[in-house]
Amino acid sequence: MRNRGTSVKTHALVLFSGGQDSTTCLAWALDRYQHVETIGFDYGQRHAVELECRKTVLANLREQFPAWARKLGDDHMLDLSVLGQISDTALTAGKSIEMQKNGLPNTFVPGRNLLFFTLAAAIAYRRGLQVLVGGMCETDYSGYPDCRDSTLKALQVAIALGMDQPLVIETPLMWIDKAQTWQMASELGGRALVDLIRSETHTCYVGDHSTSHDWGYGCGACPACELRQKGYFVFASKAA
Repeated sequence: MRNRGTSVKTHALVLFSGGQDSTTCLAWALDRYQHVETIGFDYGQRHAVELECRKTVLANLREQFPAWARKLGDDHMLDLSVLGQISDTALTAGKSIEMQKNGLPNTFVPGRNLLFFTLAAAIAYRRGLQVLVGGMCETDYSGYPDCRDSTLKALQVAIALGMDQPLVIETPLMWIDKAQTWQMASELGGRALVDLIRSETHTCYVGDHSTSHDWGYGCGACPACELRQKGYFVFASKAA
């Protein structure tokens, strides 16, 4: 989703969880904008290890990529435990991952991305940040309705009207698969960024950050791990 106006957007806020997708989006934003800040959310997620991973990823980005370090500004962390309190999902409770009668996996946290972007917009408004960047994708995803391009376009309109400012939502991964996401990381930051994503980011839904694979840490069986693993091996085979 790109702003069609003539004003140049130079300051961005990235929804940064500490996972593969948000790390790739952060690199994308750092390559594109003059000033980039990050925001994370503690909502009682089962895979809360990602909150520690995000600190490590940010520290490594500053150390390994000096050009990006000069652009990387403040990190914001919001307590959204209320979201976990009103949710009954496999991401916020220790239950098995399965499909529901409505056709969605029980890892879907209703309202999560809507709330994330709304709160991010409030931070952006206060800090003069013009662009909100998220790692939502409609190609390799679990069918979450709040990851759809149409949902986020509608949300962008609502936020811009509600804030009375033309805040833009960018979703650089929306129409690419996981193999292409790995490729994007390679193009943005070379092998160093790919290795950082492999070794330090967290994607696994069940929070396994002790079992190591070629593609990173995770249980290897949850939907998030399966997508990450499949994408990595497709990417690696083409890069060989």
